[in-house]
Amino acid sequence: MKKILYVTTTSGFLPQFERNDVKIIQQMGYEVHYASNFTNQMYTFDENELKKDGIILHHIDIEKKPTRIFRELRAVKQLKCIIEEENISIVHCHNPMGGVCARIAAHYSSNKPYVIYTGHGLHFYKGAPMVNWMFFYPVEKLMARMTDVIVTINMEDYDTVRNRFKLRKCGYVELIPGVGLDMDRFVARPELAERVREELHIPQGAFHIVTAAELNANKNQQTVIEAVAGLTQKDIYYSICGRGADEEKLRALINRLGLSDRVRLIGFRTDMERVLQSADVFAFPSVREGLGMAAVEALACGVPVICADNRGTREYVRDGVNGIVCSDNSVQQMKAAVLKMYSDIEYRRKLAGECRSSVSRFGTHNTMKIMSNVYMTADKAVGKAQKDGRC
Repeated sequence: MKKILYVTTTSGFLPQFERNDVKIIQQMGYEVHYASNFTNQMYTFDENELKKDGIILHHIDIEKKPTRIFRELRAVKQLKCIIEEENISIVHCHNPMGGVCARIAAHYSSNKPYVIYTGHGLHFYKGAPMVNWMFFYPVEKLMARMTDVIVTINMEDYDTVRNRFKLRKCGYVELIPGVGLDMDRFVARPELAERVREELHIPQGAFHIVTAAELNANKNQQTVIEAVAGLTQKDIYYSICGRGADEEKLRALINRLGLSDRVRLIGFRTDMERVLQSADVFAFPSVREGLGMAAVEALACGVPVICADNRGTREYVRDGVNGIVCSDNSVQQMKAAVLKMYSDIEYRRKLAGECRSSVSRFGTHNTMKIMSNVYMTADKAVGKAQKDGRC
């Protein structure tokens, strides 16, 4: 049986973002293996459910931080063993360190599998810190030579990889609009708004901002919290969905600013399609985004977005059309955007009317078609390699 190995740094990444890819490859007759650090769980998932779906799990000692070099070397060795012992035909890797470790392991393995790397927002981009270009750029450029397909999720990354990187013989770069948006799941359901607000303890008639993202410095929830603190209106509520390293730091900030009754950390949610029904706007102040499916989901539910200007949000937010773009991502600009949305109901309704149509191209039907083509190309290459030992 032909086999594919998915590799991610955080163990919940595959069930959270790669379910559609797994369905495609299983329908093509592949046995699915999944390697990750199962002690590093960012997204809630059930290992038993994955096993029931026919996914074979492999724990590896991979770390998110590239400075943990000895653990990364151990992960490379572990991945090489998995690739050789299971006779893996295709490796599909994700996340920076998952991509590096998996590609090195595949390159030095005896069976030389076909390698796909999905870059969910490269760390070097226009305006990125110089250290990112000095470290991540040369590493990714080198890794590209060990890669058959690099899948990018925004136009800036696509152009960078296509114009600057050299892949394996027969290799190519693909552009995909995210991991696939379930347009049936994420849709406006006004009849749920009141009930969900009660569940979240949001007063009826209050202005409700929602954010869904990992709690870290890059996601920049602090800017929205400080913007809310700087406004005199006391009926503005902010619900922050997610978990991460900055949870206690954000909680302390909320308490220090006296906002604990209106700004809440409500944890990682598996029901964002419901939470979004209670939102007047969705805030997405990330410093860096590869794309940002959370904001795309909000738009599909008819919720206007207030966002920072970055390569990810440029793919779907149009200032004054379906949201407000804060060009310098300052607290002052965020305050002005929130106040505009709060005070001008007709403007907010106008934006809401454009939201869903603006993200139709991110639908699952479109992304699955592209990934089906990627996997079919990989399958043909695997068949050819098995036949004559050449690319």
